[in-house]
Amino acid sequence: MLPFIRSDLAQFTAYKPHPSSDTADSVPTQFDRLDTNESPYDLPPELKEKLAWTYQQVIETNRYPDGGHETLKDAIAEYVNESAALPLSNTAANISVGNGSDELIRSLLIATCLGKEGSILVANPTFSMYGILAQTLGIPVVTVGRNETNFEIDLKAAQSAIEQTQNPPIRVVFVVHPNSPTANSLTTAELAWLRSLSEHILVVIDEAYFEFSQTTLVGELAQRPNWVILRTFSKAFRLASLRVGYCVAHPEAIAILEKVRLPYNLPSFSIAAALVALQNRTLLLESIPQTLSERSKLIEILSQQPELQITASAANFIYLRLKPNGLNSQDAVLKIFHQKLRKLGTLVRHISGGLRITVGTIEENARTVTRVQAAIADLEF
Repeated sequence: MLPFIRSDLAQFTAYKPHPSSDTADSVPTQFDRLDTNESPYDLPPELKEKLAWTYQQVIETNRYPDGGHETLKDAIAEYVNESAALPLSNTAANISVGNGSDELIRSLLIATCLGKEGSILVANPTFSMYGILAQTLGIPVVTVGRNETNFEIDLKAAQSAIEQTQNPPIRVVFVVHPNSPTANSLTTAELAWLRSLSEHILVVIDEAYFEFSQTTLVGELAQRPNWVILRTFSKAFRLASLRVGYCVAHPEAIAILEKVRLPYNLPSFSIAAALVALQNRTLLLESIPQTLSERSKLIEILSQQPELQITASAANFIYLRLKPNGLNSQDAVLKIFHQKLRKLGTLVRHISGGLRITVGTIEENARTVTRVQAAIADLEF
């Protein structure tokens, strides 16, 4: 380690951009890339043409982008209200925009826990960036487990952790609704627990997959100033390459986030793309029913494999585990299974004792079924 670098960073491993790839290089297009929960559909050509015209005729590359995001915030607030049937409930004052949700997570951590002010609570397995970003900031991460059958948070352990963790106390609880990688939505019991938490604890509810679950908690924000909801344009809106995320929260919380975010954090082209996506949301979200239908087919077909265990999904991916057989190490067999799928041409995410498989196009999903069946047949159980 260089002598001027924090000693604890020596223990960290950098996030791997392509978790199922052998290198950090871009994944070759001959693979079915079902490992990062992106939309399998690119923007329609007419929208790309509109954005190309905007880049040529409107965007001045010698000028900084709109640093206040007011036009984009207005459009996001309109969509949030419309999608949750909450007319005029949220305005631009309830919205903050980030360079992906990751930047918003980092800003929330800076605003709440930095300087030994607090620690965070996560229930694993879940989205890894909460813990990674906290650790890079020197913020302690407290973890609890989940029920191995339905992946519900161990609420007894979570409550005990909040009561017993001191110096620093837990200041932020992160949950995903529905969770990644396990695809389950928050249960009635989990929601009741979140509602019971002290107003001194920030509750961050990540709704990255809202468009697939169609279940949102934004309707509760007006009564819960300690709640923040995260959303993204990277999934259903097909803008993963342009890195646009947003959060919805009480105006006072948003005002704090505006203080800590970097100026000009979104490029002009990303702002323009998010606006075009919202203006054409009916067109872009037309793919959702097909994704849900394909998800159901994948679960139905793969559940017929006696070696596999698949739980219900409320997202654009499925989570697959091997059934215990008492003969071989499940992790070792799963690793081989994952490698076989890669050799056959399908990238999936090997994570937390299972495989997370993004729902792709009809053709990709058909190949996935065939390759999973071939890989299973080739495994030694």
